[in-house]
Amino acid sequence: MRFALPLLVVLAARGALAQGAADLVVEDAVPADGEFFEVPFEVPAGTVEIQIAHRPLDDGDILDFGVQAPEGFRGYGGGNLEDAIVGVAASSRSYLPGPITPGAWSLYVGKAKVNSSAPGYHVEVTFRTEATLPPATDRAPYLEAAPLASEARFYAGDFHVHSEDSGDARPPLAEIADFARGRGLDFVVVTDHNTVSQIDRLGAAQGAHPELLFVPGVEFTTYQGHATGFGATGWVDHRIGWQGRTIEGALDDLAAQGALVSINHPALELGDACIGCAWRHPHPAVGAIHGVEIETGGWRQAGRLFAWDAIALWEQLLDEGHHLAAIGGSDDHQAGQGNGSPIGDPTTLVFADGLSVTALRQGILDSRTVVKMQGPSDPMVVLDTTPPRVGDTVTAAEVTLTATVSGGVGSWFRFVRGGLGLDLPVEVTEDPHVFELTLTPVDGGADRVRAEVQVDDGGELVPRTITSYLWLAPAPPDGCSCSVSGRVPVGQGLVFALAWLLARAAPARPGARERRRWRRGSAPPPRSRHP
Repeated sequence: MRFALPLLVVLAARGALAQGAADLVVEDAVPADGEFFEVPFEVPAGTVEIQIAHRPLDDGDILDFGVQAPEGFRGYGGGNLEDAIVGVAASSRSYLPGPITPGAWSLYVGKAKVNSSAPGYHVEVTFRTEATLPPATDRAPYLEAAPLASEARFYAGDFHVHSEDSGDARPPLAEIADFARGRGLDFVVVTDHNTVSQIDRLGAAQGAHPELLFVPGVEFTTYQGHATGFGATGWVDHRIGWQGRTIEGALDDLAAQGALVSINHPALELGDACIGCAWRHPHPAVGAIHGVEIETGGWRQAGRLFAWDAIALWEQLLDEGHHLAAIGGSDDHQAGQGNGSPIGDPTTLVFADGLSVTALRQGILDSRTVVKMQGPSDPMVVLDTTPPRVGDTVTAAEVTLTATVSGGVGSWFRFVRGGLGLDLPVEVTEDPHVFELTLTPVDGGADRVRAEVQVDDGGELVPRTITSYLWLAPAPPDGCSCSVSGRVPVGQGLVFALAWLLARAAPARPGARERRRWRRGSAPPPRSRHP
């Protein structure tokens, strides 16, 4: 029995239509309520391939399309108007091959942009007992690759790269690998929109390109914001508002498969050119996300337009109690061949025990990341501490920070504490150039420091390399009767609080090496836009 569908519906028994005609045609108005709706259809027994043609009736409207089988997700092409083909042995890009279960299927539709006075859609579904696509030879169930390197060091990568399995992208994984390695990258995170059809391709691509680590991922794309799921291998329902679906539930589903989440291009306001790109969801609960893409695309291409607000959101979330790594991603859709920002612009460095998905994941959790805002050739800065950090935190009565800048002669350096620069930027005159600063951590769990390299851009200092924050925690005094919760006596807490207020009200003294540089009579730095 087939579903009863409104308006124009043409149903016919298999084989009864003229050659090339669809078995099911549906043309109807777009429902006025909600952002999503479904077009149900029933698949006959014996079907080995389903072809679905779909389009909005008005070319000015944009509808996103995906397919659900009785078992669940079978693909998402977004606003791509190519026919979707779902088969047993092969499927078109963005869709998953596999058994075709008879029964109730549906085309799910998102109202990305509906501006016409009478929006509608047209759908044609064809059921085949013989496949038209050749069997796929590049697919196998995903298994995490063995480490490509075992050295503990910084590894360079791009956290936001699209392959042909995104409906709005072009490149196969081989092109991505060739371009990324040509720029000296060690890894890329493949983040196709709301699909996992790329995941089973990663094994074959990894075998063909053993010097570049392919990290499984997804760009979780909603109409109120986008996010990367680092390490995601399973589909997560992105239809926020559909049948009670919430962003909190989606983040929980990503966490359940061990994925780390970073908010993508949170300030990217481009209207219809990037629907839903700016983050408009409520701020997530502490622990639900793990990073913020503070730079999307290289600084010269477009990053300068949005990085300021992205960094401001990052700082705000940190103030709210999140511990979030700084992330950069190109959002490349063309393997470096288009007009956008190519893979590697910007570049994110992750300090990890080896080149593997597991090791990189731990590096992110430990906030051991550095974002080169333009690309691989930007200066590098490594932030170390005495005593050593544990994870993203160093606990001590006094902490000495050492920032080593390489490849940065002619740039400017500063420490940033809690979003505020601790002093005027200091010129980098040596390679490497080491800066030191000694601080007394304050109580309360919100004390944090990062390092930043800036460059002169027309008389204004702009960020070029930014580290994630290192968190500072005071060591309990000897003989302290503190409780297990880590609280300190009231008097001690007031002292720490006063120290923190003073640190935010006035610049801290620069380290010894900084003081020596200023005594040599260096000129004041160009004007800095940062606070």
